[in-house]
Amino acid sequence: MDEKKIARINQLAAKAKTPEGLTQEEREEQLRLRREYIDSVVGNLARELDNTYVVDEHGNKRKLRPKGEQ
Repeated sequence: MDEKKIARINQLAAKAKTPEGLTQEEREEQLRLRREYIDSVVGNLARELDNTYVVDEHGNKRKLRPKGEQ
């Protein structure tokens, strides 16, 4: 997600705290941008964890897997 979109999220959040609040269109834009941001963060974390290994006391490396797959 680029800096311009993050700045827009912050701008909408600040406006939501003012007495006039957000219009319906701005609220929809805010929800859409927040979802895009969350999806971006989760995707980046998933990619990072896909490339993470655990080294045991014997020096053996094993790839991290979801809890149910071990």
